[in-house]
Amino acid sequence: MTQDLHRHDWLDASYGHARLNAGSGALGLAVLLTLGFAVAEWVAAHYAGSVALMADAGHMLTDASSLMLALLAQRLARRAPSATSSYGYGRIEVLAAWVNAIAMLGLIGLILAESLSRFFRPQAVAGEQVILVAFVGLVVNLLVAWLLSRDRESLNTKAALVHVMGDLLGSIAALVSGLVIWLTGFYLIDPCLSMLVCALLLRSTLMLLRDSYRILMEQVPSTVDFNQVAQTLLADPNVLDVHNLHIWETAPGHITMTAHLQIQSFEQWPLSLRSIQQLLRERHGIDHATLQPEPAG
Repeated sequence: MTQDLHRHDWLDASYGHARLNAGSGALGLAVLLTLGFAVAEWVAAHYAGSVALMADAGHMLTDASSLMLALLAQRLARRAPSATSSYGYGRIEVLAAWVNAIAMLGLIGLILAESLSRFFRPQAVAGEQVILVAFVGLVVNLLVAWLLSRDRESLNTKAALVHVMGDLLGSIAALVSGLVIWLTGFYLIDPCLSMLVCALLLRSTLMLLRDSYRILMEQVPSTVDFNQVAQTLLADPNVLDVHNLHIWETAPGHITMTAHLQIQSFEQWPLSLRSIQQLLRERHGIDHATLQPEPAG
């Protein structure tokens, strides 16, 4: 009974609310690669006596946890709508993206604090070991980033990708830092490059926070012009007035709209409804439109 109530007919929408396209294979492999390298880097850090590598291993472990959160969110998003969650669970991906972005801000703050402290208390770094481990980390992070970049629609995966890009930039910075220290003994290059990486990551993280906040607050999607949608509705000859218009995303890419329309003729309403729904899909990408006709006056 409940599942039948969530059914979408061909006039309603082209897809349901379950995130059936939320593939988790790439995220699962990314978790294994990131967690495996974090453990290996921790062992190498103890062997080399490098505090810098231990810190990076902790960073990788944090990212592995973030990837596991993203993976769990994608699996939950596949669940069908229920009697208590009529829109399904797609928005849990957005919530996971928000949590991951907040965690990334905290991590950026910790790295910045550590980088500033090293300006006043420079620490010796084993350049050769850092170069070797950073190179392996660069290869691993490139592979993980490539896996996640294949999913261009999920905000949740984009949040995980921001964490991985942090690791990728960190590996590049560590590689360059190790080379400079090995060749010149200039230890201050390490905090300088770390601060540069933080600046790059901060921009991506703030953009992610903005996008996830917009969906969680049910704001009008950035791809939709609110006033243009109203003009599309009013363009139908049978529509006299539009009010109680709401547009939001139930999940990334799933745009939903409701509106009350004053119409001239209820006999012409079925034709008007089909025409309006087609225009909403073609012009504005709105697939779920619930329109309530009301008598004029």
